[in-house]
Amino acid sequence: MEQRIRMLSDYDTGAWSVSELCRRYEVSRDTFYAWRARRASGAADWFVERSHAPLRCPHRTPAALAAEIVRLRRRFPYFGPRKLLARLQRDVPEVTWPAASTIGDIVKAAGLVAPVKRRRRPIDQARSFVAAVAPNDEWSADFKGWFRTRDGHRIDPLTLTDGVTRFLIEVRVAPPTAAGVRPVFAQAFREHGLPKAIRCDNGPPFGSTGAGGLTRLSVWWLKLGIEPHFIRPASPQENGRHERMHRTLKEQTTDPAAATAAEQQARFDAFRRHYNEERPHEAIAQHPPANLYVASPRAMPETVEDPWYDADHQVRRVRPAGDIKWKGEHVFIGEAFAGELLGLEELETGDHVVRFRAHDIGLIDRRGLFRRFAPPRPGLREPAEQTANPNPDLSTILPVQTVDHLPG
Repeated sequence: MEQRIRMLSDYDTGAWSVSELCRRYEVSRDTFYAWRARRASGAADWFVERSHAPLRCPHRTPAALAAEIVRLRRRFPYFGPRKLLARLQRDVPEVTWPAASTIGDIVKAAGLVAPVKRRRRPIDQARSFVAAVAPNDEWSADFKGWFRTRDGHRIDPLTLTDGVTRFLIEVRVAPPTAAGVRPVFAQAFREHGLPKAIRCDNGPPFGSTGAGGLTRLSVWWLKLGIEPHFIRPASPQENGRHERMHRTLKEQTTDPAAATAAEQQARFDAFRRHYNEERPHEAIAQHPPANLYVASPRAMPETVEDPWYDADHQVRRVRPAGDIKWKGEHVFIGEAFAGELLGLEELETGDHVVRFRAHDIGLIDRRGLFRRFAPPRPGLREPAEQTANPNPDLSTILPVQTVDHLPG
């Protein structure tokens, strides 16, 4: 600003030509003439920089539409620009709404966007999910981290979602034990039918380090014809869809926690209705999950039959302590199988593979020692590291010793 005043003061002395002044002050001739005209206009603030903003913007979003966008954002404070646009197009389709980027600018200008510290994304391990192409092909189950209500009550939310439609089947406070969660699953099966598989982590109450990685809960799933899909130890990204839902659940229902357990459950119930029926989901083309989900045609049976084995199997029922009687000795299999029928098939080596339904859970060798198998976890080792299966009569399940050292 002072430079402009000095430049024109030097011009008034007549000692400098316009070209010399432009070289001295490092400006173009057009800039010099523009400032000289500004001074000649007689304005007292001729030397002050003026705004370059346009006086009018013909493509500016009308104030009424901007107000409606702000109103909807206040109603749904967790909706981003794309979800707001999807909801507006669904509610008022006859209006031409601005692009999602413009909606983002509008809610930001209204002070409705809190700044978030960006984190560097981890490198994607590029391991695909088990193929699920229709509703109920695969559910996901997990416990969101526990917390306490304001009266000190511990809350352990069990969550169930459908992998294809992202439908939130249940959010229920339940003890994190097989006995505690079984009624929740039973109610979900009665209401929505049986899925083909359930994706879960490898810890209790879903999985274990026992035979086949099974627990009483996952044994019950198998009897119902539901395959447990265990993720690899310490690999929550393999259930990433479900974990992302947990983030939204936490933001909208637990910060801060409710006063009592009953009030917290009421929040979960309201969130489930909102998540399924009102909230557009980006992974399913901004449809609410309830628009796509349908119940499974496989109904929950009234009674569950014992598994059937081929005639070349010897059948043993597991005793309450988890053992079976084998060649005059007690062989411990696992308490998860108490009361269940197991099939034992002899191999050419003289060993016997132990099966529950179609699952190999271990091997009784010729000395009568039981070696338990880990559950099948695709990707536990890279294909190049896999060794050839020495016995074609056994499945490719790895012995449990290979995973005992891993966390989770």
